[in-house]
Amino acid sequence: MWHTFIMKRSNLQIRGFSKLSKSAKIAWLSQEHLKDPAKGMALIASYNHSDDAVQQRHDEFIENTVANYFLPLGVAPNFLINGQVYTLPMAIEESSVVAAAAKSAQFWMDRGGFHSTVHSTTKVGHIHFTFNGDASALATLLDRVTPELLAATEGITANMRARGGGILSLELKDRRDAMDGYFQLEVRFETMDSMGANFINSCLEEMAKVLRLEAATDAGTASSDLEVVMCILSNYTPECLVHCEVRCAIEDLDDGSGLDVQEFARKFQRAVRIAEVEPYRATTHNKGIMNGIDAVVLATGNDFRAVEAACHTYASRDGQYRSLTHCSIEDGEFRFWIEIPLSLGTVGGLTKLHPMVQLALEALGNPGAKELMGIIAASGLAQNFAALRALTTTGIQKGHMKMHLLNILNQLEASDAEKAELTAFFADKVPHHAEVVAAFCRLRGIPIPQAEGLVR
Repeated sequence: MWHTFIMKRSNLQIRGFSKLSKSAKIAWLSQEHLKDPAKGMALIASYNHSDDAVQQRHDEFIENTVANYFLPLGVAPNFLINGQVYTLPMAIEESSVVAAAAKSAQFWMDRGGFHSTVHSTTKVGHIHFTFNGDASALATLLDRVTPELLAATEGITANMRARGGGILSLELKDRRDAMDGYFQLEVRFETMDSMGANFINSCLEEMAKVLRLEAATDAGTASSDLEVVMCILSNYTPECLVHCEVRCAIEDLDDGSGLDVQEFARKFQRAVRIAEVEPYRATTHNKGIMNGIDAVVLATGNDFRAVEAACHTYASRDGQYRSLTHCSIEDGEFRFWIEIPLSLGTVGGLTKLHPMVQLALEALGNPGAKELMGIIAASGLAQNFAALRALTTTGIQKGHMKMHLLNILNQLEASDAEKAELTAFFADKVPHHAEVVAAFCRLRGIPIPQAEGLVR
């Protein structure tokens, strides 16, 4: 059966695809994979930028480009962070995220805002290698050749050193407890306003050349086999840490809705505590935090996959996956905070190439990396506050489904007038999918399907 499947798909194989022109790639994709090739090609063409130069720039970001893929770019205003008001750009496909962030920002605007502190911006890279000789001889070798290792990178680090960055330290790590013969040369870096991936990797590779040569000729290590396995930065940056918090008197949690603030504070703190002790809840809890973080990370041209990986590793640093946020109630004061590793850049990468990234950074006041760390931490904290506030009061679905209503109506191809009438109809109701379909059909005077196939 598996062989038969492979044979059926064999006509989809193609050699030399990367060498085809963009138009040829699009034609092949449309002809071989799409039911209506002409419609597919027209759709792809409609997503091209009107400026040929800008489109070419987009085409060159990645390989085998066939089209642009749009995500909505929203803004969440009224973020008071360290005494300064920001409007946060957020690129995301999920409804309610931007609205929730903006609502939290407005709430805390009147209660002192968000306070962010960057503890460090240190990043780490490793030369991973195996060595089967005397570990003390290896340590002696590293002490001796450290000046040579640094000298080998001077051409790479010159500009970074001029800006106040560069290589901070080198340390030999003996990891034979984890794997036979396994050692690391751990190198710490300060990359200033750059994320520094290429910079770090280039430095490590130059150091590795020196390490191989010196180990092969040193009297203490020459008889042993030192093999460099790889040189690579780590996206886990526990020293690249930012803290952000909000606080106020419990009575100031009153938003005029008649909320019992004492009961709310107690339930809110307990909800955070559940995420601190239960990984199933912590995963969803932290996903919501990353909604706020990733949206700004993506809008500012940063690597949201690296940020995600670092944050989730940090959440597991004691051996159990836990909440990234914490809450305390002491002496009548409500305090809510987050502490996360964020490796970000405001120079390099897409920051000077993608027009919308440039716009997003300009809207933020062209922050440096440290300032951006504080902004993004505030976005994550705001998102989590909104989610927990909903969960512990009205429930998450009321707000989420109201935001999702427009998506359902767009799937139904409702007119503007129909959208307005149905939005008003569901103003005091939770708009579950089947109920929206039924209301839409009644409005149009068409039969309500018994089993409709729209995506929920």
